[in-house]
Amino acid sequence: MAKLSSKVRTFSALEVAKLCGVVNQTAINWIRAEHLKAFTTPGGQYRVYAEDLVSFLKSRGMRVPEELHDDLTMPVDTGLVLIVDDDKDLNTILKRLIERKIESLRVAQAFDGFEAGRIIAERHPAIVVLDLNLPGVDGASLCKKIRSDESFGQPDVIAITGIAEEEARPQMMSAGANAFFAKPLNFEALLSKIRVLIDERANPSQEENSES
Repeated sequence: MAKLSSKVRTFSALEVAKLCGVVNQTAINWIRAEHLKAFTTPGGQYRVYAEDLVSFLKSRGMRVPEELHDDLTMPVDTGLVLIVDDDKDLNTILKRLIERKIESLRVAQAFDGFEAGRIIAERHPAIVVLDLNLPGVDGASLCKKIRSDESFGQPDVIAITGIAEEEARPQMMSAGANAFFAKPLNFEALLSKIRVLIDERANPSQEENSES
């Protein structure tokens, strides 16, 4: 099983100032006014956690530097796929099919949006096969959450649904899905897309294959 480690990075007031394009005193003033959450070292220096700095910048409508995105994005478990579908029979069929056809992968299961969010946060799968129509948090909302929360690890999302394709496809793609498959599923095409996404993570320099 791939081992994941949390990234914990802090910034001094001076580093905050440089990242935000302001003078050091401005960053200190933000901290002293409790606009920017910080803690004090034994030596009396301010330190700010990366996630607190990002929250502060977003709350003020300020640009979040790429460096901070990199610090907050958790690594994914490249050997793990999560299937999210409340149809337990289909969920289990997909689990068994993926495990049999792609032996390098392990498969976790979730049957509603809340359970899926917990598993993604705890186990950081590389791919999420996500049904649109779910109890609890619906698939589109969960997909948007995955894309907006770097701590989820930014997995690839394959949307699946029995809802009319002309309605569901644009909804899920605009929410950040990497691919879309209508039900009844073309299992071979789905497996092929999973392989492509896994290969792209292993070889990030290769050209992206066309969407399904």
